[in-house]
Amino acid sequence: MSTTSIPSARTRVKSRVSFDRFRAWLVAYATDPSARLWLVIQLAILHAVIWTFILINLKAAQDVHMDVAEAWGWGQKFLWGYGKHPPLSGWIAGLWFKVFPATDWATYALAMATVSVGMVICWLVAMRVVDPRRAFLVVVMVALYPIFNFKGFKYNPDLLQLVTLPLVVLAYLDAFEKRSWLSGIWLGLAGALALMTKYWVLTMFGAIGLAALIHPERMRFLLSPAPWVAIATMAVAMIPHIIWLADSHFVPLAYAGDTYSVDDAGLVHQLVLGYVLHNAGLLALPVALAALAMALVPPWRTLLLRAPSRIVTRAWARGVNPGVNVSQALNVWIIQTIVAAGPPLGALAFSIYLKTDWGISLFFLVPLALVAIPALRVQSAVLFNIVAIWLVLSVATLVASPWIAAREMAANRDNTATYGARSELARELTQAWHSRFASRWAIVTGTMDSIQPMVFYSPDHPVAFIPNEAWSSGLTTLDEVKKDGFIGVFDPTDGRLPAFEKWVSEIAPNAERIVMTTRRFTHGKAGPAMTWNIYIAPPAK
Repeated sequence: MSTTSIPSARTRVKSRVSFDRFRAWLVAYATDPSARLWLVIQLAILHAVIWTFILINLKAAQDVHMDVAEAWGWGQKFLWGYGKHPPLSGWIAGLWFKVFPATDWATYALAMATVSVGMVICWLVAMRVVDPRRAFLVVVMVALYPIFNFKGFKYNPDLLQLVTLPLVVLAYLDAFEKRSWLSGIWLGLAGALALMTKYWVLTMFGAIGLAALIHPERMRFLLSPAPWVAIATMAVAMIPHIIWLADSHFVPLAYAGDTYSVDDAGLVHQLVLGYVLHNAGLLALPVALAALAMALVPPWRTLLLRAPSRIVTRAWARGVNPGVNVSQALNVWIIQTIVAAGPPLGALAFSIYLKTDWGISLFFLVPLALVAIPALRVQSAVLFNIVAIWLVLSVATLVASPWIAAREMAANRDNTATYGARSELARELTQAWHSRFASRWAIVTGTMDSIQPMVFYSPDHPVAFIPNEAWSSGLTTLDEVKKDGFIGVFDPTDGRLPAFEKWVSEIAPNAERIVMTTRRFTHGKAGPAMTWNIYIAPPAK
C-alpha cells in the first residue's frame, strides 16, 4: 500500500514567511545608510566572479581579443601615450598583470573587474538623483545590460570608459550641487582621468557642458568657482600628456583621421543605422527585465485574471515624488539625450565611420534616466524580483556556457578571425627563435591583428612593431628592430602583404622566410587551420 505525502499548511506558511523575511532583508540592506554600499559592492563582486567563469567557458576555443593583447603590451612600459590612444588603459593593464599572470582568465577577470567598478560608480551616481530603493534597482539593471556582461569581455579603452565616464558624471552632479572649489578640483581630476582613457570622452564632456548651460539653475553653477576650478585642474593635470602629444606630432589625431574618415555617404548612413539599432537592442534587455520585475509584484496573479492592465498602470501615479531629485534628474536626462543623439548626427554631418562599440560608454545613464521619472513608483518587491532575475539568468548562463561555446564553434568552424590558433603560433615561433639564436625573442612585426597575440602568448612577450603606420606605439624603434632582429608574422590573404614584404626586403634582406600552419583542438574538436608567412630576421652581429 502506498501513501502520498502532502505538505502541510504549516510548511507552506513557513516557506512563505522565510521568503518574505529574505525579501525584507534585501530591501532593508538596500536602503540602510550603513549597509547599502557594502551590499552593492558584494553584488558587484559576485557579478564579476560569475561572469569571469562564464567568459572562461564561452571563450575556451578562442584567443583573447587583439585589443586586450595590445593593452597588455602597452602596460609593459608606462608612457604618456601609446600612439593611437592616451595611456590610462595601458597603465591599468600594466598594474593588473603585475599581480596576475598573462593568461586568458586573467584578461576576463580584468574586464569584469572593470565593469563591476563601473557598476558601483553608477550606483553612486544614482544616489545623487534618486532614493536608495531606486538606486539599487538602477545598479541591477546595469548588471543586466549586456555591455556589463556578454559584451564586456574585452578590456580596452572603450570598456575602461565605463569607469571613468560614470566618475565624471558623479563629479559633475556633486559639483552642480555643492558649487565649491573642492568639488571643482574633483571634477577636473575626473575629467583628466577620462581624457587619459580615450579622446572619445569629449562627447560626454560636450553633453555635460550643454547640460550646465541648459539647466534652469545654470547661473548658480556657472557663477560658482566649481566649473572654472574644474577646467583649470583638468588643464594642469593634462600637461604631461599634452607635451607627449606635441612631441608625437599629434599622432592619435592622425590615426583617427586616417582610420575613421569615410567618403561613401551610403556607407555612413548604413553605419549610423546599425549603431542606433545595435545600441537600442542592447538597452531593450535591461529595460524589459525591469518592467517584468515590476509586473511580478504581488498580487500579480490576481490582477492577471481580473484586471490585466493594472499590472502595468499600478506602477505609475501622478503627484510629487520625494524619491527623485528632479533638479539632478534633469541633468541626467539632458546628458543622456545629447550623448544618444550627438554621435549619429555628427557621423552623418562629418562622414565619420561610426563603430557600434563607440556606444559602449555612452548609455550607462539610461537605467537611471528611466527610473528617475517621477511618475514611476517602485515598490519594495521590485528589488527582490530584479535581483532574482539577474541571479537566475547569470547562473543559467554559467551552466549553459560550455554548451553555448560548443554550438558557436560548430556554427563558425571556419571562422579564422575568431577561432584561429594564434596562441599556438606564438609558442611555436618562440621555440623557433630560441633554436636559432639561443636568446630572447624581442620584437614581432606585422599587422595588429596578427602580432598582438604573439606579444601576449609568447613566453618571451616580444614588443610589437607595426611597419608602414604613422601611429607607432612608442614601445620600440626602427633602430631597435634592426639591432635586435625580429619575427614578421603576416596573413598571406591580407592585401597589405606586398607592402610588408617590401619593408622586410629593405630592413632585413637576408631574413629567413618560411610558411607555418596552425590549428587548435578544443575538447577534441578541430578549429580552422591558418597559414602564415613568417620572416625571421637575426639580431645584428
